[in-house]
Amino acid sequence: IKKHKMNLSQQSLGRLQCRVFEPSDGNLKPELVVILCHGFGAPGDDLVPLGQWMGDQYPELGKRVRFVFPEAPLSLAQMGMPGGRAWWMIDTEALQRSIESGDPRDLSQDLPEGMPEASEMVSELVKQLMETHQISEDRVVLGGFSQGSMVTTDVALRMKNAPGALIVMSGTLVCEPVWRELSQKREMLKILQSHGRQDPILPFEAARALRSLFLQAGFEHQFLPFDGVHSIPEEVLRASAELILSLAESKKAIAL
Repeated sequence: IKKHKMNLSQQSLGRLQCRVFEPSDGNLKPELVVILCHGFGAPGDDLVPLGQWMGDQYPELGKRVRFVFPEAPLSLAQMGMPGGRAWWMIDTEALQRSIESGDPRDLSQDLPEGMPEASEMVSELVKQLMETHQISEDRVVLGGFSQGSMVTTDVALRMKNAPGALIVMSGTLVCEPVWRELSQKREMLKILQSHGRQDPILPFEAARALRSLFLQAGFEHQFLPFDGVHSIPEEVLRASAELILSLAESKKAIAL
C-alpha cells in the first residue's frame, strides 16, 4: 500500500482544541470532514492514530478527507489522570463498583450533567467547519468512542439537517426520552455502530437498546458486534473507513 503523507496540525476551532489531518494533496476544500471524539480519560490525541491508519490503508481518504479530532474540554489531572480529558464528569466509583460486581448500570434515563454544554461545543465546531470549508451537513461525518460517541450522537440528532453519517464505537443509550423524540423527527441518518459483547464498562445490552432506538426511527443502520471488551478492533476501523470512502465516492459521482 502506498502511504500518503497526512499533515497533522493543532488548531483552536470554536471553543475546542483540535488535531487536524489535512488532505495530503493540499486540497483546500475537502470532500468530507470527519469529526471523531475520544472517550473519557483519554488524551486529546487519542484517536489521531485512527485517522493515520485510515489514510494509510485507504489512500483516497488521505487525499480527499479532513479528519478533525477535538480535545474534550475538561482536564482530569485533579483526579490523578494527567493528560486525561472528559466531555463531562462521571461517577468513577460507581463505575468501578459496577465492574467489580458484574452488575451493569442502566444509564438510559440519565441526562449526564455537563453533556448539554459538551454537545453545544461540538455543534459549534461542526458549524464552524461547515462555514470554513463551504460544505453542507451531508458532507460531515460525526463519530467517536465511548463518551465521545455519546456526545456526537446527541449532536447528530439535534443538527438542522442530518450529517452524512454517524459512527458510534462502544457507545451507549443515555437520555432516552430526549433521544427518542429527536430521532423520530430526524430525517434519514446513516449509522455504523459497534460494540464488544464482553464490554464491562458500557454493557452490550445497552448498546442493543441504542440500536433498537435507531431502528425504530427508521435509520439506515449497520451493527458490528464483536467478541471483545471496550475497544476498537480493526474490523470496526475498516468498516468505518469504507463508510467514509463510500460517502466521498458518492460526492465524486455527483461531481461527474
